Amino acid sequence: MFDTMTLTKIVGGFCGALLVFLLGGWLASAVYGFYPARDSHAEGHEAVQGYVIPVETASAEAAPEVSVEEMTAEFLAAFANADAAAGESQFRPCAACHSLTAGENKTGPYLAGVVGRAVDSVEGFAYSGALEKVADVWTPENLNLFLANPRGFAPGTAMNFRGVPNLQDRANLIAYLAAHPG
Repeated sequence: MFDTMTLTKIVGGFCGALLVFLLGGWLASAVYGFYPARDSHAEGHEAVQGYVIPVETASAEAAPEVSVEEMTAEFLAAFANADAAAGESQFRPCAACHSLTAGENKTGPYLAGVVGRAVDSVEGFAYSGALEKVADVWTPENLNLFLANPRGFAPGTAMNFRGVPNLQDRANLIAYLAAHPG
């Protein structure tokens, strides 16, 4: 049943596959200019980049820094015109980790009554401790700063969310949350 011809076929198959992979690698190197990783500090073996993409360096004037006071004033104007119904669509990504039912924690704490609630105050939820270092109460202004850039507002937060970039969207979302008291 198992003879030398079967063994020869198996070894030949492995050798053939190895040859195909080696030739494929050689062909890819020739076509795309890919050079295998080498020690670039070794004498005579400098790695050559095939194509350099020119990138403009950012100047200091490109993005002027906005102060917290200016950001808060802009937010308050947007919050005065906020539409809670439009905030419902902004809450949909939040619903993956948060609930609007009091006492129902998911990956994140429930958000019913979050506007005006003390930070890190939901019973039964293990917070990272980063939020209480930057705020005491979830005022609309604090929620705005947090939702704009969670990791920038509270470095070390466990919340894995990039933020809501649009100011009016954040205002609508906070108005929606304010409409759901605990």
